[in-house]
Amino acid sequence: MTRAALIEAELEALFRVGQVLSRSLKLQDTLQSLLQVLHDYAGMQHGMVTLRDHKGELSISAVYRGDRQAPSKVRYRPGEGIVGTILQTGQPLIIERIADEPRFLDRLSLYDPKLPFIGIPIHLADTAIGVLTAQPNNDGLLKDRTRFMEMVAQLVAQTVRLANEIEEQRRDLTDERDRLRRAMRGNYGFNNFIGHAPPMIRVFELVRQVAKWNTTVLIRGESGTGKELIANAIHYNSPRNSNEFIKVNCAALPENLLESELFGHEKGAFSGAISQHKGRFERAHEGTLFLDEIGDIPPAFQAKLLRVLQEGEFERVGGRRTLKVDVRIITATNVDLETQVEKNKFREDLYYRLNVMPITLPPLRERTEDIPELAQFLVHKLAKKQNRKLQIKDSAIRLLMRYNWPGNVRELENCLERAAILCEGEVIDRSIICLTGLEEKIPQASAQKIDLNDPNLDERERVIAALEQAAWVQAKAARLLNMTPRQIAYRIQRLKIELQHI
Repeated sequence: MTRAALIEAELEALFRVGQVLSRSLKLQDTLQSLLQVLHDYAGMQHGMVTLRDHKGELSISAVYRGDRQAPSKVRYRPGEGIVGTILQTGQPLIIERIADEPRFLDRLSLYDPKLPFIGIPIHLADTAIGVLTAQPNNDGLLKDRTRFMEMVAQLVAQTVRLANEIEEQRRDLTDERDRLRRAMRGNYGFNNFIGHAPPMIRVFELVRQVAKWNTTVLIRGESGTGKELIANAIHYNSPRNSNEFIKVNCAALPENLLESELFGHEKGAFSGAISQHKGRFERAHEGTLFLDEIGDIPPAFQAKLLRVLQEGEFERVGGRRTLKVDVRIITATNVDLETQVEKNKFREDLYYRLNVMPITLPPLRERTEDIPELAQFLVHKLAKKQNRKLQIKDSAIRLLMRYNWPGNVRELENCLERAAILCEGEVIDRSIICLTGLEEKIPQASAQKIDLNDPNLDERERVIAALEQAAWVQAKAARLLNMTPRQIAYRIQRLKIELQHI
């Protein structure tokens, strides 16, 4: 081969090497393809790339012989054989006839003993991290061949650096994902369940049992009762907890978007579909899919949902290929599905497919004994969110227990957040709760008579309790406390109690 022909061949090879390096993020596959390019376009036969491992030894990352794959489990210590010598010295090694080299070990039975040999160290930040080797044709152009191999070695070094950075990022992301999953499992562990009312104890027992299996679960209850929390608890205490937990609010999406969101779509399936999109079912493969507000899905979509629940099969919108998934289904609704079935607004077969294991959450008004613990928990959560100290007094909790909470736990949390905002100090007491407007919503007939001699009451709570029982008539409240009107008026002023006018 003439020198001009060699330069042309090497330029073509470099172009194709660049294509190979930009095509895949899998290092071993990339290096294997690179060696094939060197063989096919540059006349560099029997190529091999070895990289330093965590022990400091060289292990083969890729090797190419053209007609067959060579063994790849051979290792070299620094200074061992030709390859080990190149790693140790960090210098290129050019041999005109490899059979004449006493350091040649021939462990791979790869090289032609009559041909030359070129070995180039792969450097990163002035450190040899590997070796690139190959055999050129015996054409007397070894210097040109060596310069070409040095350029390729530099490209390999940058590819290795990029692969290492990507691997490090992948490990960081994996570690962060695992940390978040551990945190989620901790947040939704059974020990974190709040509630000792009999209806909630039954719910918690059902969750413990159903979490072990892949059974479809239907969580029922009014808005704000914590249906999503229960769904999280089921997933993160199940054998699928290391896989995805995907949530969809079915009521928030119109029918055309719901199908694309759940099943995905192919590029060009509709206007705006500029690329392929994986749906929630695909993303939840081997994990859990939580379909919230399942009672609000359109009738036309119910048949499509039924098919994937029965068969585990679906097609992306605009696609023809049938996809299979293994997904656990948890659904939730505040709709009376039985009535919807009777009105032909919800498919009966879909209802039975979803209602395998129903779990019904009681409203907060049916478990008022849980309000003190819930209030303490939510105030602690608010304190962490607002980075401040907060506590709630018994007088505030007693007022919270007098309300029937139509918005359930969500409404309770909102009320306490308003109270925390209105509280200038660290203590949320009854007067702060009153500032939220809650007391105005409580019928007077629901007022509870409090023992004014209760030692747990502080002075302010005792005066407020007496005023409540006296319908906010100061003279009557003074008699209940064995005080004079003047004494109670002084305490109302000193304790900054806001009088109510009934």
